[in-house]
Amino acid sequence: MRSLVNIFWLAGKELKSVIGDPVMVVLILWSFIVAVILEASGAGDTVQNAAIAIVDEDRSMLTRQIADALVPPWFQPPTMMGAAEAAAAMDAGRIMFALGFPPGFEADVIAGLAPAAQLEVDATAVSQAQLGTDYIANILASETRAFLTGNPEAPDPALRLELRRAFNPNGDPVWFKSVSSLLNQLSLLTIVLTGAAMLREREQGTIEHLMVMPLTPLEVALSKVLANVSVVLAAFTLSLLFVVQGLLQVPVTGSLWLLLAGTAIYLVAAAAIGMFLGTMARSMAQFALLVIMVIIPIIMLSGGLSAIESQPDAVQRLTLALPSRHFLAFAKAVVFRGAGLGTVWLELALMAGLGIAFFAASLMLFRRSMSTAG
Repeated sequence: MRSLVNIFWLAGKELKSVIGDPVMVVLILWSFIVAVILEASGAGDTVQNAAIAIVDEDRSMLTRQIADALVPPWFQPPTMMGAAEAAAAMDAGRIMFALGFPPGFEADVIAGLAPAAQLEVDATAVSQAQLGTDYIANILASETRAFLTGNPEAPDPALRLELRRAFNPNGDPVWFKSVSSLLNQLSLLTIVLTGAAMLREREQGTIEHLMVMPLTPLEVALSKVLANVSVVLAAFTLSLLFVVQGLLQVPVTGSLWLLLAGTAIYLVAAAAIGMFLGTMARSMAQFALLVIMVIIPIIMLSGGLSAIESQPDAVQRLTLALPSRHFLAFAKAVVFRGAGLGTVWLELALMAGLGIAFFAASLMLFRRSMSTAG
């Protein structure tokens, strides 16, 4: 009970320190209002190594030829699935495209009846979905021309590609970019605020005051994590409600409370990283350099700038240790797919596990730092 009281008062001190700093307040407001709006309107990226499924109900030479043309580096080797299996895989985020051929597709093409192939697209990553759709449409037309005439310069074949965008019917790029921008601001602010709070104690000499008080390193560390997580979570909630949902008109399909709970778990993990960097650095200049070294991989490898599947295999394995990757996957599933706890529990567990690991390492380093200072 005494430890909880100590953590409460220390967290209150940290909150007053953050809220009473006008520069920090302006930084938080800028990050969750202006930066989110600007980044949500940014340009897209390219398609590489995208996951695609083939629902082949025709099982003809033409459909096999089209499937064989969907090759790296643009697409992963296609996976043959049934319609229900492909729909479930897209709901789970395992594939980005599902190309379906109806029975008699090849015969109708030969007869000139303009049959329709159906393309289901996971439009949560709008830019990649649009570019991938163009790639697939071109491959479909090209392979059909070659099948019918053997001449790539022949007129376009009589067929249609019916496009169905899942989770983002109008293909609005603002939807995905706004969620990705929120992740970037969460990561940057939480790491900077928590690390700066740890470093400020040392630079102002108040770390010695804390050492002579009946406080444990765990209480000091938890107070700083909880205070900064509370500030950033409040800013995130207001930005989500008034900027993302209100101004940018991005709908949240799933549970808002589940999204906030997952965000809180991610913030604890990000705060633990900030505490580790703040304890490791010996000056604000060192801390700034460490933040640059850490925040760039966190943002670039989370899946917000390019799909995880588009990254090299070694890098993909490395990103498993980044809480940001799991948070973005969690947020996309809840915001766009309306996923419930039964679907995203693994991402939540991974974020929690990484957060505990980072916090344990940070606490070990902080205890060593306090004992050395003493």
